[in-house]
Amino acid sequence: MNAIAISLNGSILNRAVLVLNSNYAPLHVCTTRRAICLYYLDKAEILESYEEAAHSPSTTLSLPSVVKLNKIVHYNSMSVILNRRNIVQRDHHTCQYCGKSSGPVTVDHIIPKERGGLDSWENLTTACPSCNLIKGNRTPGEAGMQVKRQPVRPNRIHYFQQFVRHQQIGWRPYLFMEPLQ
Repeated sequence: MNAIAISLNGSILNRAVLVLNSNYAPLHVCTTRRAICLYYLDKAEILESYEEAAHSPSTTLSLPSVVKLNKIVHYNSMSVILNRRNIVQRDHHTCQYCGKSSGPVTVDHIIPKERGGLDSWENLTTACPSCNLIKGNRTPGEAGMQVKRQPVRPNRIHYFQQFVRHQQIGWRPYLFMEPLQ
């Protein structure tokens, strides 16, 4: 088996790849670089590919879009890790107080921590810096503001579905967004 020498633009190798468990359950999203390594180590098979390819002097490989692991990975959790990046993705990079979707966003505690507010999916939301400053250490009601969309805990399927863009159309059947062909 030839090792593939990758000399492509880094952005192509950083594309999102859906990783499926051996039972086809969505497991993870990784980069094309990692997916190629899994393929060449015989740890995964490529199910869907992007139009672009990686080239070496002796081999050409279509960039993977969906890979399936050859062995089952025991992972029972359907929960999504609570972190800033996942909160911002859940809220679509949009301030949940004014609806502004351009510019930076912060993560805001709806019920402030000093008043017993927890670090939880249901108490954290995104806010633009100006709304966060106006709200301060108050509840939205006290600040005369309203949360546009109540925050909820996402499950893994909804988490993966948000990655699907035009280039990831091949992911849709594996994420229950359309039937398998």
